[in-house]
Amino acid sequence: MKQLLIPSMAAMALASPAFADMDAAKALIEKYSELPTFEAPGEPFDARACMADKKMFVIPLTNANPFNAAISQGFVDAAGLVGFELRDWETQMDPAGWIQGISTAVAEDFDLIDLQGGLPPEFLQPQIIEAQQAGLKITATHNWDASTQGAPDWMDGAANTDYVTIGEIIAAWTMVQTEGQVNALVLGPDEITPTAPLRDSIIGYLEANCPDCKTTYINVPVNDWATQGQPAVQNALLADPSINYVLPVYDSMSQFIVPAIQIAGSDAKIVSYNGTPFVLDMMRDGDIVEMNVGESLGWVGMAGTDANMRLLCGLPAVDKLNTPAFIFTDENVASAGNPATFNDGYGDVHIAGFKALWGLE
Repeated sequence: MKQLLIPSMAAMALASPAFADMDAAKALIEKYSELPTFEAPGEPFDARACMADKKMFVIPLTNANPFNAAISQGFVDAAGLVGFELRDWETQMDPAGWIQGISTAVAEDFDLIDLQGGLPPEFLQPQIIEAQQAGLKITATHNWDASTQGAPDWMDGAANTDYVTIGEIIAAWTMVQTEGQVNALVLGPDEITPTAPLRDSIIGYLEANCPDCKTTYINVPVNDWATQGQPAVQNALLADPSINYVLPVYDSMSQFIVPAIQIAGSDAKIVSYNGTPFVLDMMRDGDIVEMNVGESLGWVGMAGTDANMRLLCGLPAVDKLNTPAFIFTDENVASAGNPATFNDGYGDVHIAGFKALWGLE
């Protein structure tokens, strides 16, 4: 009689196929599909009294990017509420312009310079040190990831963003939509500070939670988006028609990616981050942009102002922005406005929250 061989439980476990962690991915998507709530970053204080004789200077990565311009407007609005002088410096992704801004802030006796929205301070370290020697504080808003990065020791502070969670939301979405069969093309400009945590969290989440998922990464510098973005995506889609998602870490790249998808005859969808209005309009009017993770940029600017005021007023430091991520899809994109804006769709709970926090109500 032939002996029946029964494999051990360990052997059966090794032979069993690995499955994507769909429950965790769905829970993450559900959490960030809910309207944001306000969480105070610190204790209340009398902002108007403490800022009565202080001035703030904001230098964005570039005013040409609506994302940076919207954050700067949040700073301007917050300064108007509190009643102190704030200057938003004009720059066009130009290190010479950043340096000129620092020099101007020093010459005009500002108290603090905020390097906003991805501006890489390491390019400006000598100028930053000179400004500090002149008595200014140098900070950054929305520049580093809150858990994996941080301001260098020669900066005075930073209000950082949870980029890792944003990347994980993007990855989880693609996992759920494809039932664990993602083949994604990820794109980002390596020279921008937040790209690394966004890129690494998207790719890392899929590697850790989705054994049958695949990713390919292409670096496209910001200044080359218009000339290199479309051909890079188009060539990748033609070389591998099974790509089902294109994931630019910043959604403004979508304007160059959509034509590439169309020309290649691909069914790939775009999922990205920033909640840029023209991209939300593309989502509402078409079917290639499938999901976008946004955050109220007016909220970001107010939260950055809050962190800077606390630094200038000698209060405990705040190093993380309390600006929740929020998922836009076809189902709720209409709430972002028509045309969309950087602040519609998120609610306005933060405005009353900051007013109360700053002793204005």
